[in-house]
Amino acid sequence: MTEEYVRIGLVSTSTGRTGAAETTVTARYWAGARSAAGVDADVFDVDGPTTLAEVVRRVLAAHPGADVARTIGVCSVLVDDRPAGTDDPAQVVVAPGASVEFLPPFAGG
Repeated sequence: MTEEYVRIGLVSTSTGRTGAAETTVTARYWAGARSAAGVDADVFDVDGPTTLAEVVRRVLAAHPGADVARTIGVCSVLVDDRPAGTDDPAQVVVAPGASVEFLPPFAGG
């Protein structure tokens, strides 16, 4: 399966990996979050370190609608493979080049 990436920046929107990892943050969606967003990932341009709250704001702006908001609201979030847990999203620093993973609850056991 080919992953689809959407780069969201000043003007450009394209598919494919970007080469400017030091000026972007990648938001990846899994399972139901992927279904709700309609893409595997978004790549957001950043000018420097940002916060998880800002990444979530950009995700919701890029994918308006109740499905994405509802799904993102119940997701576990990893920032560069580290769980954000119950930390205040406004206090979680997301560095340029980081990956933010949105994992909705999974059924089963």
